[in-house]
Amino acid sequence: MTRIDDTPPAWDERTQLTTFLDYTRDTARAKCDGVAAENARKSLLPGSPLMTMCGVINHLRWVEYYWFQVVFLGEEDQGPWTDEDPDREMRIAVDFPLTQLLDEYAEQSARYRELVAASSLDTQAKGAVRDGLHVDLRWILLHLTEETARHNGHLDILREMLDGQTGD
Repeated sequence: MTRIDDTPPAWDERTQLTTFLDYTRDTARAKCDGVAAENARKSLLPGSPLMTMCGVINHLRWVEYYWFQVVFLGEEDQGPWTDEDPDREMRIAVDFPLTQLLDEYAEQSARYRELVAASSLDTQAKGAVRDGLHVDLRWILLHLTEETARHNGHLDILREMLDGQTGD
């Protein structure tokens, strides 16, 4: 798998936070390098039938959408999930080629990179997360880094089960 550098080009807080988020995003994409289309849709974990490589990448895409557009910007939630199917983004992912999901995730990440660059880390989210709590952009970046890193572990397990490949 591709080696990705997590060393920030500068040591200010913003650069460190955005470098680590980009590192985890790039790691997720690298874990998908060379996966056969049919393998990307395979559910390998009996207790987690939605856990496919396509499902995880689509989930990461929609998680970023939720935190940046719905929570941070306060936009109406247009995500694929519903009250009846809260994990729908993972369920429908197998209907799309992994390459398309990766492209959409990369394009969206580029847009959010611009949003973050234009905003103060102290900017409070317009949408509340729970109990009326409004987090700041710094918290959102930390949360997304944590969430993406956790799902990279899932991708690593899936990839090893599919074809024996392991990596960062």
